[in-house]
Amino acid sequence: MSLGSPLAPKARGWRVLFGWRRLRTTGLVCTAVASLFSLGWESSLPSLWARIFFIGLCLMLIYGLFEQWPRRLPPWLARWALQVVMVGLAVPFIVFFIYWASTDPGAPPFYKVGKRLSGAFIMMVFGVLLAPWVALSALVKQREAWVSEQALAFELERSELARQALDARMRLLSAQVQPHFLFNTLANVQALVETGSPRAPTVLQSLIDYLRAAVPRLNDAGATLGQELERVRAYLALMHLRMPDRLDFRVEAEPGVEALRCPPLSLMTLVENAVRHGIDPSEEGGQIRIHAAQRAGRCFLSVRDTGVGLQATGRSLGTGLAALKERLQLVFNGDAQVSLREVQPHGVCVELEFPAEPAR
Repeated sequence: MSLGSPLAPKARGWRVLFGWRRLRTTGLVCTAVASLFSLGWESSLPSLWARIFFIGLCLMLIYGLFEQWPRRLPPWLARWALQVVMVGLAVPFIVFFIYWASTDPGAPPFYKVGKRLSGAFIMMVFGVLLAPWVALSALVKQREAWVSEQALAFELERSELARQALDARMRLLSAQVQPHFLFNTLANVQALVETGSPRAPTVLQSLIDYLRAAVPRLNDAGATLGQELERVRAYLALMHLRMPDRLDFRVEAEPGVEALRCPPLSLMTLVENAVRHGIDPSEEGGQIRIHAAQRAGRCFLSVRDTGVGLQATGRSLGTGLAALKERLQLVFNGDAQVSLREVQPHGVCVELEFPAEPAR
């Protein structure tokens, strides 16, 4: 009358035989059986309870023993069937041993005493009928627990593989953005050098200082919005040195947003697009305004330029912005938005929205 604990089928050792769940369940089953027998038992009740619990513990050990031994079985013999059959066959022998061992010295054997024989017979029949069913129920629950455990393990493995795929995709997208940004910046420096501008050494030194501070952070998964704003200010300062009369910029950040999580180069992609496609093609130049705010658990970023606008350049969610949108979707599990609109009288505004999460 033992009930196995929900352990995996491959579990081995004495800890399995005497596991707490197995002992507890066996105790509950024995208590229920002993209570049922107590209703019509005429002999000593403590002796009855002791016998029931002894039988239960023996059957629990037999159930656990054949759960592990023999290690290899013939192909035609299932282990669960061996456990159920051995539990049922063991009941008569255990009951016989109990009554034989409890016979006083010099007293006649129990099978020659009517009441004792009747009690032993009832206990044997009841045990043979009940014990295999309890063992079978234990096997079913054990198998269900094992299946649940395997499903959980597979789900954890799937989640880990998904996380690794996400990391790889993020690295790929980041690798696509970084060379694009660096080559464009170096091209701007080259233009100054070729035209013999006296500002070229100053711009080059500013670029070196910027790269020394920014590049090591580009792959930082825990980057903050404050770090991104710092990179944007440095970049716009470089662009202002290149075209001081045609570019004006302003960066506004509400208190507290600097500590929020922000994927590297998120704002940089927007600002670079604004310079390249908005300010550069315009003869008059223009202004770039960056605003960062936090409301109702969301982070809102906007980059507005007063350049040539959408109609003059045919701008839309091109490669850079499409890659940025995909990166944000991956980082924030699809809970991010990128929108593009034209502003009057001319210019473009790109807005980002994603959860306001503190950086790790």
